[in-house]
Amino acid sequence: MSTPVESQLNKKVFVGASSIIIALLLYTVALPKQAQSLFTLIQASIVDNGSWFYVLTVAFIFFFVIFLGVSRYGDIRLGPDHSTPDYSLTTWISMLFAAGMGIGLMFFGVAEPLMHYLSPPTAQTGSVAAVKEAMKMTFFHWGLHAWAIYAIVALVLAYFSYRHNLPLTLRSALYPLIGERIHQWPGHLVDIFAVVSTVFGVATSLGLGASQVNSGFGYLFGLDISTTNQIIIMCVITGLAVISVATGLDKGIKILSETNMILAIILLLLIFVLGPTVFLLQAYLQNIGDYLADIVHNTFNLFAYKKTDWIGGWTIFYWGWWLAWAPFVGLFIARISRGRTIREFIIGVMLIPTVFTLFWMTIFGNSAIDLVHNQGIVKLGEMVSQDSSVALFVFLESFPLTNVLSFFSVLMIVIFFVTSCDSGAMVVDMLCSHGRNDTPLWQRVYWAIGIGVVAAILLLAGGLNALQTMTIASALPFTIVLLLAIIGLIKALRVEGFKQESQLITAIPHSSNENNDSWQMRLSNIVDFPNKTNVNKFISQVVSPAFDSVAKELRENQINVDISSEDGLSFIVNHGEEQEFIYRVLARKYSQPDFVTEADEDEQSYYRAEVHLVEGGQDYDIMGWSKMAVINNLIDQYHKHLHFLHLLR
Repeated sequence: MSTPVESQLNKKVFVGASSIIIALLLYTVALPKQAQSLFTLIQASIVDNGSWFYVLTVAFIFFFVIFLGVSRYGDIRLGPDHSTPDYSLTTWISMLFAAGMGIGLMFFGVAEPLMHYLSPPTAQTGSVAAVKEAMKMTFFHWGLHAWAIYAIVALVLAYFSYRHNLPLTLRSALYPLIGERIHQWPGHLVDIFAVVSTVFGVATSLGLGASQVNSGFGYLFGLDISTTNQIIIMCVITGLAVISVATGLDKGIKILSETNMILAIILLLLIFVLGPTVFLLQAYLQNIGDYLADIVHNTFNLFAYKKTDWIGGWTIFYWGWWLAWAPFVGLFIARISRGRTIREFIIGVMLIPTVFTLFWMTIFGNSAIDLVHNQGIVKLGEMVSQDSSVALFVFLESFPLTNVLSFFSVLMIVIFFVTSCDSGAMVVDMLCSHGRNDTPLWQRVYWAIGIGVVAAILLLAGGLNALQTMTIASALPFTIVLLLAIIGLIKALRVEGFKQESQLITAIPHSSNENNDSWQMRLSNIVDFPNKTNVNKFISQVVSPAFDSVAKELRENQINVDISSEDGLSFIVNHGEEQEFIYRVLARKYSQPDFVTEADEDEQSYYRAEVHLVEGGQDYDIMGWSKMAVINNLIDQYHKHLHFLHLLR
């Protein structure tokens, strides 16, 4: 698989997505009342007629991701076999958390559990059953299902990009289904859907963030809570996001993500210590138990036997929100996850953020419900019912150092706001640039400003309801594309499975012994730690003639063979429409082991002549082998490849 050489900007995706977004915004501005009516109609129609589709899709994704994590495919690495992770575990988790759910946790951490408690879907309002149900449904919306959606999109993108050298865009997942046509209009259409879905998904998050920052400033400084002030706040935050996105992933976004993770942990611990600590620990464990006990029931629950608007306002909105955010968060996670195995990736993406997220919801949600249910602070419930954006700040009034905690919270929301906007801009820019991130600054700035403009216009047109409707609606076409992408991933992993099976026919490299080789010579080769010059000399004097001999024999059998000296020495056999065979020998550098006492002070490293196949490094060294041994090993690997092609047929 290869990517055609093209210019950085994919004009078809850029112009197509921009045109659709601008057309929707112009319609919203020109005919606001009609647009509001249409938004309401669309949301009602999707909830009434399409909720089963969202529920079934999310259920399938959830169980499929779990299957991948425990299956034999879990050992496959997102990149060549020899690759290692680009980021440390701590940095990786921080970036996952900040990009995935930051503003949402701040907005809904207090509001959602309280709103479920005050208006539970099945329990009696104000009862203990309502408390349990409130936390169980909050866990359901923010738990494993959400991260499974992010995980599958990120996995699809990372697998095809890092394992098969395709663009880091959603179109690449369709390669097993439509082949090279991913570089034509079907691929452009897929990326256009992903861009539109991402822009409206991030815009919804920014709308939530702006309203909550406005509420925070209202509590701290008496600032009026109004749409105008929210748009001003949005402009300021977008400006900060432009600065951050200009510095790139490894500077601005990384620093902000790690900073916010630290702030989030500090705020969480403060509320945990100042609140009913022992009760919260007990509640956390019980909440997890209740959540896991009912996870299958809730996964498929559509309230088919009880007509209610609850599922449309909550579950379907969340599934639409996570799906709309999935291209953005998925591409971002893929971008930072190169080198991890599928199993490590799934455990990291699904479990670690989920454990932290559910602990957050317990600390804030159970504390808020306790204030209303046991301590009789009814004002908190009343304020949440009137305006959910003030929930966090009314909640903090019940704790010491209210102003300090509120300022701390606003600062976190602002940083979450910035990281969502700049990460979203970076992802959309990559979708419009063949998956590349070395794009001109104006492209990233264009999308950072564009996302802010979309959020502002939708906020003017219909407030958070308009943002919520566009999120659910934009997720629908993307969901169809995602299901096709999963089919493509299944086909590709099936091929990968055959490849692994074919490698088992001979597990040990062929012996390097030739007629007059002795065991002493073999041992000398094993304990030798050669420099780069010696390894390159071996490749040119032994490996190259071995390649020439095998190539001559294959060419006499009408098989097309190329030998390339680019990036090591490569032996390439072309099989037409079937996957080509590549056997590459590279000189790879390593640090000298401690027991080598006679190494020169200037030579603190040594080199190995390692074998690399299409999948990456095979982690064995052929330095010092004879020409015949190299030929035999090359033929062994070629035999495995032919067996792999046989299994595919």
